Amino acid sequence: MFKITPTQDKTRQKEICELCEAEFRPDALCYEMIDTGDGHLMGMAQFDLGKEGYIYDLKEANGLSDFEAMFILGRQTMNFIDSCGAHNCYASPDASDEKLLHAIGFRKNDDGEYFRDMTGMFDGRCDGHEVKL
Repeated sequence: MFKITPTQDKTRQKEICELCEAEFRPDALCYEMIDTGDGHLMGMAQFDLGKEGYIYDLKEANGLSDFEAMFILGRQTMNFIDSCGAHNCYASPDASDEKLLHAIGFRKNDDGEYFRDMTGMFDGRCDGHEVKL
């Protein structure tokens, strides 16, 4: 089991970034994913939201590999961005590996950017959006 929580403290966010080999972005929002059994860091997400959302990082802690947990962290991040009213979301090509970005719903647009229109994605009806793994 694991728990995903917002990281409020910027010193903690910097530590998390180091453990996940991600660039520390002090102005970005951050989620951390912690193993509830032993308390170790499993992964993190750094992102911004405004009119549109942007995911900078979706990274596992060094030495860990848990695709399903990272999928849930990615979707939780997207759900939060969407619930704040930013229905369009972009992801950095360096945010994570392409397989994970595709699994959580991103596709390259005509400009080669990872993009997802999340309108209706988290309302329980899927609004015609089909995600293929």
